[in-house]
Amino acid sequence: MKLAIGSDERTHLTDTVVEEVKKRGYEVELYGPLAGRNEYWPEVARQVAEKVAAGEAEEGILFCWTGTGISLAANKVPGIRAALCGDAETARGARLWNHANILCMSLRATPEVVAKEILDKWFDTQYQPNEVDDTCLAQVEAIEQKYSSE
Repeated sequence: MKLAIGSDERTHLTDTVVEEVKKRGYEVELYGPLAGRNEYWPEVARQVAEKVAAGEAEEGILFCWTGTGISLAANKVPGIRAALCGDAETARGARLWNHANILCMSLRATPEVVAKEILDKWFDTQYQPNEVDDTCLAQVEAIEQKYSSE
């Protein structure tokens, strides 16, 4: 599986996550300062989200100081369901119920051990189609369609 990973700054946490993902056997494409480019979080989020939306990467991982900005920007790209996850249970729920395709984490608030727990749940949990969640995701897509066609 190919993952697009980006951040608006390179830190020990980003390096740890990139190495952890590689150890798990995933192919990685880096964006922003992780790829040696000085770019702000909206641009990094756009690049990663577009790769995922186009199917050029199966999923993405994004970081910024709080994780909020990067998730907001990524979610502007149609087809993206970026989830800010501060713990493993939130990551599990984002995958299970929301079919999240981009994991967002805070550089400030995510300890390495928690990031690894988040990755465990993220990669171990898959969306389980069901009437309620399928309906909710269709409603999200309808909202997206409404505003992208105006």
